[in-house]
Amino acid sequence: MINPVKAIHNANYIGILAWATLLGLALRNAPDTTKTMISNLSDAVSKMVTWVIKFAPLGIMGLVFESITKNGIESLLGYGRLLAVLLGCMVFVALVVNPIIVFVVIRQNPFPLVFKCLKESGVTAFFTRSSAANIPVNMRLCKNLGLDKDSYSVSIPLGATINMGGAAVTISVLTLAAVHTLGIQVDVPTAIILSVLSAVCACGASGVAGGGSLLPIPLACSLFGIPADVAMQVVGVGFIIGVLQDSCETALNSSTDVLFTATAEFKEWRKEGKEININKAA
Repeated sequence: MINPVKAIHNANYIGILAWATLLGLALRNAPDTTKTMISNLSDAVSKMVTWVIKFAPLGIMGLVFESITKNGIESLLGYGRLLAVLLGCMVFVALVVNPIIVFVVIRQNPFPLVFKCLKESGVTAFFTRSSAANIPVNMRLCKNLGLDKDSYSVSIPLGATINMGGAAVTISVLTLAAVHTLGIQVDVPTAIILSVLSAVCACGASGVAGGGSLLPIPLACSLFGIPADVAMQVVGVGFIIGVLQDSCETALNSSTDVLFTATAEFKEWRKEGKEININKAA
């Protein structure tokens, strides 16, 4: 395994992640004072990231100005196409992938439940741009669906933290956009590895509003040997399209929390022979 100091110096994110995992396991039995110090250090780093993100509009303005100066106003079309691909993937997950998963589990038409979750949870999350802030909305929706409180009182807060399907889409699409721009060929196995890596990174994405799903992008880019400076330019592009991207991403994340919670409980109802009338959810 690569030296941890060298991994940090060379921005080897895979090496950093491996050492961080080992360090976390080694500190499981550390004294409470040590854990408190590490927690305080983590909070301080998150605070600094928040400050950086607040100044991000100035950097974004510079990126847009430089792009327009070099390539003309037509360069804005590139951002539009990237945003269209990104949002199109999220819509595909919400209206194709998720319904297939629900149908396989409960063997009924999934769309009434899917649309209810998008309407009552996704719309609110779209405007709040925060899965955590949308927890009360999801809890109320689960109650209206007649779900077991002992189940959704655990799954909804947990899902708001680690169920980040929209973030995984963002990481994968922006990384593949960078790979395509640099002319790097990607085969199917590598794309699958990227998808798995994106899903894992999304689970640990920062809770900082507007930047959580963008910060793991350098880690995903390192899979293709993309330098850190180029990867951070991809993050900058993400901030440019961040308003719509983050809103749609949060809507997908939050609505899926309720969707999968309901799906898991409906599966148990099906085993017990209880009636599952999803149409009432519409």
